[in-house]
Amino acid sequence: MELTEKSCVPCRGGIPAMTKDQAEKMTSLTLGWELFEDAKKIRHTYEVTDFVQALKLVELIAELAETEGHHPDITFGWGYCTVVFYTHKIGGLHENDFIMAAKVNELAKEF
Repeated sequence: MELTEKSCVPCRGGIPAMTKDQAEKMTSLTLGWELFEDAKKIRHTYEVTDFVQALKLVELIAELAETEGHHPDITFGWGYCTVVFYTHKIGGLHENDFIMAAKVNELAKEF
């Protein structure tokens, strides 16, 4: 099943975060996303045409995050929107982060 066809499942903690090897494999499924902070987080910076487009992308991501119950850290400004995912409860990466990354990539195709 494609990542975009999955939904996030609540993570209540008490499970281990992905290993670096697991995270590298999952990152290969999410075009443009990169591992950072010792493979505990993933990020992607989307380039858009201006500030208004960046804000529109942020709004779409926020709606998706509310629907899925999995929220990123987002920074944006004129011409860019940077999105960071990790699972706070486990201090690292979970499949949910990659599901969201794939879904954000789909949203960003409009820009």
